[in-house]
Amino acid sequence: MPQSLLKLEEPFRLDSILEPAPPGTFTTLTKIVGTLGPNSRSVEILEKLLKAGMSVARFDFTWGDDAYHQETLDNLKTAVKNTRRLCAVMLDSIGPELKIVNASDKPIELKEGNMVTLTPDKSKAASPEFLPINYPDLSYHVKPGDEIFVGQYLYTGSETTSVWLAVVDTNGPAVNCLIKNTATLTGALLTAVAAGVRIGLPTLTDVDKQAIQTWGVRNQIDFVSLSYTRHANDVRLTRGFLSKLGDLKQTHVYAKIENREGLEHFDEILKEADGIILSRGNLGIDIPAERVFVFQKAAIKKCNYAGKPVVITRVVDSMVDSPRPTRAEATDVANMVLDGADCIMFGAETYRGNYPVETITTVRLICGEAEKVFNQSLYFRNTCKFVGEPMEYSETIASSAVKAAIKVKASVIVVFTSSGKAARLVSKYRPVMPVLVVVIPRLTTDKMRWTFTGAAQARQCLITRGLFPMLADPRHPADTSANTTNESILKIALEHGKAAGIIAKKDRVVVCQKIGESSMVKIHELNE
Repeated sequence: MPQSLLKLEEPFRLDSILEPAPPGTFTTLTKIVGTLGPNSRSVEILEKLLKAGMSVARFDFTWGDDAYHQETLDNLKTAVKNTRRLCAVMLDSIGPELKIVNASDKPIELKEGNMVTLTPDKSKAASPEFLPINYPDLSYHVKPGDEIFVGQYLYTGSETTSVWLAVVDTNGPAVNCLIKNTATLTGALLTAVAAGVRIGLPTLTDVDKQAIQTWGVRNQIDFVSLSYTRHANDVRLTRGFLSKLGDLKQTHVYAKIENREGLEHFDEILKEADGIILSRGNLGIDIPAERVFVFQKAAIKKCNYAGKPVVITRVVDSMVDSPRPTRAEATDVANMVLDGADCIMFGAETYRGNYPVETITTVRLICGEAEKVFNQSLYFRNTCKFVGEPMEYSETIASSAVKAAIKVKASVIVVFTSSGKAARLVSKYRPVMPVLVVVIPRLTTDKMRWTFTGAAQARQCLITRGLFPMLADPRHPADTSANTTNESILKIALEHGKAAGIIAKKDRVVVCQKIGESSMVKIHELNE
């Protein structure tokens, strides 16, 4: 995988653009999350998505019930077994989302210039005059001139399937709005977003808790995507809830930033969360669209320096109905990678899009091309400068491993870990080669029962840039003074790398591991 990298600020040959991408399984370090739904839930399609590069499957509980998502996940497990490719599971919470129920399921024709009333009165049928909403206090939080957006697939940005409303006045609990564009609303359930308005609903709702403690516990989910995270305490409360659900105390909480309030408290949220998801569609409603890119770049950098994964959404909306992205979308994806994003998340593109496999394949190739010109040396220097000196012991080991791997042109870095933390620290310095993460299970107890940890920690590496996990034999401890034991595990890891096509004869490999109370970085040169 190591190659002569082309830095963007250097003069470069235009004909290099025509050079083919390197062969092999791991041509892309950037990870991909796919939302599973009607067009991406059969075993056949799921196998193709895994082979195309999906490493995390997202289950959006805004749509579909427990049985529907369980069938999809069961199909995913079959696909994982058939393809022998790991895939993590993410449960996406609904959060404090405004809903409009269209009980008749008939299309609602809204005309520009007309008036429509949002009302909590459930006796009112959805029509061009009334839209029944699930939040009775909305009228007390909005004022004339506020903007409200409504649609079934609101975040695709279509001006014919979503409507833009301007608040004119309120009458008790009713909100009277002027229709700003002609649109046809279809579907039984519509989503509404009031730009810049704080909704007084809990971030983790009762519906979310029910889904987590039933479907989530049953399936030992790896991630919770906490929708509409507004404060660090939202993350703390969610983590506290998970800690009471047995093995879900291992589940990582990713804060989904999608409104002004989450943006304002971003720094404190970042400290508390395991990772960040930037929901650009919602952010583009709650803050001026022309400012979203500024927050995106700043948030990515903050996440990079904190060593926490950052996931970006809303990347190739056009591929819902087209097998190719627009040129602007392709450039947008590449810039995310160059800025330091760990992962790309697909929503409608894979959930209901007509080209889910093509979407993942195309974006993976774009990411791979961006990685070829990623200026790792500049990134490395800036990260070290931010961390400062003296470095913490763990930061020193991680940065040294990456620096050594670059200097000797290693084909891969092998990291031994139990929690995944050491591997994520290595990824923080953005090595240009894959990081093979050997997760060694631990036997733990809560005084009620014994549990092996390791499987979840391995899958949780699948969302971080450059990390490719494998689970070691649980009989081998992670922290050992028995060098022969470590060598045997390393041999297995290297064989795994050879089988995956990322290690070849005569390659150099950098190994980062802990032996006893000491951590070490060593270089292996493969003779065979």
